[in-house]
Amino acid sequence: MKKKLDLQSWNRKEHFEFFKDFDEPFYGATVTIDCTHAYKKAKELECSFFIYSLHKTLLAINAIPEFRYRIENNEVIIHDNIDASATKGRPDGTFGFSLIPFSEDLTTFKIQAQKEMTRVESTAGLFTRSFDLDNLIHFSAIPWLNFTSLSHARSYSFPDSCPKISFGKITTENNRKTMPMSVHVHHALIDGLQLSQFIDLFQELMNN
Repeated sequence: MKKKLDLQSWNRKEHFEFFKDFDEPFYGATVTIDCTHAYKKAKELECSFFIYSLHKTLLAINAIPEFRYRIENNEVIIHDNIDASATKGRPDGTFGFSLIPFSEDLTTFKIQAQKEMTRVESTAGLFTRSFDLDNLIHFSAIPWLNFTSLSHARSYSFPDSCPKISFGKITTENNRKTMPMSVHVHHALIDGLQLSQFIDLFQELMNN
């Protein structure tokens, strides 16, 4: 389900109008996430860390209204729920785009994610399904690289306002596990305040 945001009463109307037509309206930040507790918890629950951390990501995304905003025909749409389109690697070195529906329940989310990952892994090509709605985040992991910044390939002619989140390599030092997280968002919809709120909430969820 989705609904239109009343632009005339929105206190960010001027910000929206200013940033929405930029050639590159996305901006981002790379931060270090402590995943010591989350890594241990995922193992206890017999859940892959990829799926576990993606679930925590979607919990935080769906909790912050601005991360559920999307631009559609120069209007702002508010989605009820945000799902994930995550990249899934294959044994031959290629990857495909998945579509994993959000569920607050980790067990339900895990089952759906595993089913979709298996489907993508056994299907050739990049687009293995249609993506009819933009109530998504674009999610990826680069588990081989402890990056300190990250950029994304984008077509400026393609209308896109979905947040893009990437995780990097987990490193261990003094019994503390950390990983880099890159978050890119559309500035017509999300400012630094909301970006910080998302990162803080995500870290809190990873700690609990």
